[in-house]
This record gives sequence, structure tokens and C-alpha cells, in this order.
Amino acid sequence: MRRVRYSVAMSLDGYIAGPKGESDWIIMDPDVDFSSLFDQFDTILVGRGTFEPMAAAGRAVIPGMKTVVFSRTLRPQDHPDVLIVAEDQLNTLAAMKANPGKDIWLFGGGALFRSLAEAGMVDSIEVSVVPILLGAGVALAPNPSTRINLALANHKVH
Repeated sequence: MRRVRYSVAMSLDGYIAGPKGESDWIIMDPDVDFSSLFDQFDTILVGRGTFEPMAAAGRAVIPGMKTVVFSRTLRPQDHPDVLIVAEDQLNTLAAMKANPGKDIWLFGGGALFRSLAEAGMVDSIEVSVVPILLGAGVALAPNPSTRINLALANHKVH
């Protein structure tokens, strides 16, 4: 069974993006083998708030990965190269997990992560903590409606 993995960079004070969505504070660690990381996934799952800047920057599609967007407002005909899922999102994700393939990268989007974690759909959370204090921005898991218990599986210090 495929896993949904939330792999994200976070500031020391708990933000995954700045107040205007900026990510210029994220340091590209030369010790990280990004090719090897990307090879673990064949699907990237994002919400509308993450997808729109990706599309505006010409990065709606990542080579070797299928892009799936959970959005009730985007129109599929406007983005023919990606799968827009407007209804029955949890069942769609459950079916994706049950199908053969590589893992699914839940990318960006604190609100999407929160809702999927509350539904028990996220299999692992991989947070790279960047030593910066942003003071405001997009929270890792904004306002969860219930407590989300986690267990530390491992850690690495660079």
C-alpha cells in the first residue's frame, strides 16, 4: 500500500511559509540528495493555495510525478495536465493509496495537511526544521479541531 508522506520545511516557530506565502527562507541543504528524495514519489498532492503559485511559476507539473489538486473552486478544464478533485476527496485518496505505485507526497498546505491528518490519512510527517523565526505565516497545522498524536520515529541533525 502506498503511503501519504507530508515532507515539508518548517521554521523554528512552526511556519511552513511566510505571511505572503514566501519560501525564500528555506535553505537548500547540499547534503540532501533531492533526486533520491523525488524518486520515492510518483504523485504530488496539493491544495489550491499551494497549486496556484506553482502553476503561476510554470511548475504545475513535476516531471515523473502526477499532480493531484484537492480544490472545490479550480476548474479541471483550466488545468488539463493535472487531476483536480473537488468531491469525495478522502475516498479518492484512499483509492490512490490502495493502487500500486510509489508514495504520495503531500506538499505544502497546512490546512490540507491538518484535514488529512485529522482523518487519519497521513502515514508519515517528515519535517525539516530551518533555524529561523518568521513570527507569522502559514502554520504547519493551523487550528486542528482535535489533538493529533504523533510518535517520533527518528531524527537527524545537519
